[in-house]
Amino acid sequence: MIKRLLHTRYRVSDLDKTLFFYTRVLGLEEIRRSTSGRGSELVFLKAPGSEELIEICKFDGSGPVIVGPDLTHLAFEVDDLEAFAAHAASLGYPLSDGPHKTSSGSVIAFVDAPEGYEIELIQPAPPAL
Repeated sequence: MIKRLLHTRYRVSDLDKTLFFYTRVLGLEEIRRSTSGRGSELVFLKAPGSEELIEICKFDGSGPVIVGPDLTHLAFEVDDLEAFAAHAASLGYPLSDGPHKTSSGSVIAFVDAPEGYEIELIQPAPPAL
């Protein structure tokens, strides 16, 4: 039986541009790098406060990376969506959608990662008084 989620993999063509986005824009930490038996370049990343990893894979032998619209996304919690948006925009990654307030009081927005992957940002609703 399954015990826990270990990682999610995204294949990319431009490893350097992708790693800049995930480490400098999102603030993820690079945990390890390796090369698989078939020659894939693998980089594992971790978000602060999370145990699950994101595996970024570059393997030119699989052909071009084609990400369909609204196919998949990663969602991250942020403390201050406005501050994150200013930071991301200063590095060349403005929000692609939002911010939008939800019925629960949280605020969500999206930013596009290199290769066309979508990143959802969620600022939780303030605690009820």
